[in-house]
Amino acid sequence: MQSLFQILMLILDIVWFFIIAHVIMSWLINFQVLNVNQQFVGQVWYMLNRILDPIYSRVRSILPSMSGIDLAPLVVLVGVYACRIILQNNISAFY
Repeated sequence: MQSLFQILMLILDIVWFFIIAHVIMSWLINFQVLNVNQQFVGQVWYMLNRILDPIYSRVRSILPSMSGIDLAPLVVLVGVYACRIILQNNISAFY
């Protein structure tokens, strides 16, 4: 059962990394440091959007419109962190 716990924590870590990478890339693209017309940047941006948009769209449907400010990544990060805390506090259930 410890393996299951470690796999769940790994999945949460990967989701955390993807969200942070997506947020940083969006800032760099908006400040024109990165250009999505470059092949590698475009592919990474497209991949992150394809992975995270299903999660973000569910959160965006719940959140009120903030006129240009997207709080979906922040809400998802808080949710991932909360799941990590719940798993760590209930680790005894995995043994």
